[in-house]
Amino acid sequence: MASISLRRVVKRYGSGASANQVIHGVDAEIPDGEFVVIVGPSGCGKSTLLRMVAGLEAVSGGEIAIGGRVVNDIEPSERDIAMVFQNYALYPHFKVFDNMAYGLRIRRLPEAEVRERVEKAARTLELSHLLDRKPRQLSGGQRQRVAMGRAIVRQPQVFLFDEPLSNLDAKLRAQTRLEIRKLHAELGVTSLFVTHDQVEAMTLAERMIVMNAGRIEQIGTPEQVYGSPASIFVAGFIGSPPMNLMQGVVEGTGFAVDGRLLPLPVPAPRTGALTLGVRPEHAAPDPGGAWPLEVDMVEMLGAERLVHGRLGDATFTLRIEGTLAPPRRGDVVRMAVRPQHLHWFDPATGQRVGA
Repeated sequence: MASISLRRVVKRYGSGASANQVIHGVDAEIPDGEFVVIVGPSGCGKSTLLRMVAGLEAVSGGEIAIGGRVVNDIEPSERDIAMVFQNYALYPHFKVFDNMAYGLRIRRLPEAEVRERVEKAARTLELSHLLDRKPRQLSGGQRQRVAMGRAIVRQPQVFLFDEPLSNLDAKLRAQTRLEIRKLHAELGVTSLFVTHDQVEAMTLAERMIVMNAGRIEQIGTPEQVYGSPASIFVAGFIGSPPMNLMQGVVEGTGFAVDGRLLPLPVPAPRTGALTLGVRPEHAAPDPGGAWPLEVDMVEMLGAERLVHGRLGDATFTLRIEGTLAPPRRGDVVRMAVRPQHLHWFDPATGQRVGA
């Protein structure tokens, strides 16, 4: 096993004035044995960064080190990594056993050792009864487990996952996430997992790297990123439904937003223009509440409801329990906001203000 170090990593396509830079000086340290998820919207550079770690993309600037060894100029086959792709990349004419064994046979390992490694991985992933089948006879979830098994048998220093669950339906994604967590707990191999799905990131990661436009917005545990987003981008991207973000001006003990002055339960970190963030679950219906929400629509989601409405002209979503009587369109729901869960951001820089 090994750590991964990213030091001022840059990626650009082309050269000179026409060069297109897509990764802008990324720095990150991933300790030995940690499971880190890189999350961000499509086009933010997360897969490009993973491919540079794998050696499938050249590094334009900076250094990538695996286990303390700089690997910028080292071939992928010599980096001691194993990669699991989105599209499984299985050989359709090989049986499951042969798909998992192929990389070991290329390395000319003794057949007895090949069989031992494949059978052990198959038991771990509950594939033992499928070793004689071909990929076309398997479900999507089974194919993805075969792809993971092929990576496991190599016993690499690092696992790299490039959106491996995106082709699965919702139920299979949840099941496979659990299997990946169990697998990491058992093997303890340093893992880098790329996804655009913030739910996957929150449920899998020991730490998250949130990327936007080729830059790192925040690195932290899921609890840190969710509870204290470092920027407006992180606040709006992490969380489902996303955080309510309202632009306004702090005036004394209130916050003026779109023609309405909202009393604040605690003082703002400064006066003047700010963006206020409140997660839907951190406000609650309260007859004595100071924030009047004019209801536009209610969504029933089983155990909970989402109440969409307006504070003045600013949109706001409130999460309530599904057992509560739902308000109707046009009703005014008075809300109390929990003071410890107010998030303030600078509207010019997008960065967090205060603790």
